[in-house]
Amino acid sequence: MRFATIRNEQGTRLHVRGTTGYVDVGHATGNESFATLSTFLLGGHEALSAAEELTRHPGREVAEIDFAPAAPSPGRVLCLGLNYGDHAREAGWLPPAWPEPFIRGPQSLVGPYDEIVKPLLSSELDFEGELAVVIGQGGRYIPAAKALDAVLGFTVINEVTARDWQRASKQWTAGKNFDSTMPLGPEIVTPDEVDISDVVVTTKVNGETMQSASTSQMLTSVVRSIEFFSSFTRLMPGDVIATGTPAGVGFARTPPTYLQAGDVVEVDIVGIGSLRNRVVDEVGVPTDWPWVPELSGERTL
Repeated sequence: MRFATIRNEQGTRLHVRGTTGYVDVGHATGNESFATLSTFLLGGHEALSAAEELTRHPGREVAEIDFAPAAPSPGRVLCLGLNYGDHAREAGWLPPAWPEPFIRGPQSLVGPYDEIVKPLLSSELDFEGELAVVIGQGGRYIPAAKALDAVLGFTVINEVTARDWQRASKQWTAGKNFDSTMPLGPEIVTPDEVDISDVVVTTKVNGETMQSASTSQMLTSVVRSIEFFSSFTRLMPGDVIATGTPAGVGFARTPPTYLQAGDVVEVDIVGIGSLRNRVVDEVGVPTDWPWVPELSGERTL
């Protein structure tokens, strides 16, 4: 199955892809508790069975679809840093022997074709195309062998980062959480439709390929990442795991390539989908705001 959250005249609602268009799950089932992803997931197997039936319906065909983030209100986005060896090395690190976790909040999410807002407080906005996992059933102490049982599906994420803010402290939180900087979507693809152990993640900026690597190169695989995160926190329905970005990011290039207003960033994962987002400048920042990182010299993550 392929799920999408779509904005329309009825609001922001969960849809499943039918034979020729998208089907509103809440309307088609007559069960408004299935109208959003967060409430749909509470329905467990009953909800999934109802959605499976809807994949045989034609759905509604519209000229333009306004996609919201595929998982519009996750409790958190659990992220893995430095999860590709080549990316760790380009950042000046040895590939880590232990996963490097951090958390992003849902306020940084935008839709798969929405604008990425470049913070005026940052001059080093960087792209990070990644595979994302959307948790379905969730749970605690989930072994890798059963990890996919806890998953609703997979989608595409651009884990855009303000590098100057990331490097200004020993923790990455600020650089990873600016509002409206993280596209997610357009669809959530269930595990039966794609083998995510070896799919290619490609990022382009203004048509130029910047990143291209297979998920087979991850240091911590998708199923092991689920096992890892569930070791210390109960994974909840709707949580998102961002599985890390491959080499080729902007700060590691010579000269560095940072995102500017007007740039168009595309992230594609074979068999799952594509993001396409234009970068715009933030507006409404107070004049002479005091918190701007002032860094110089050679820096790594």
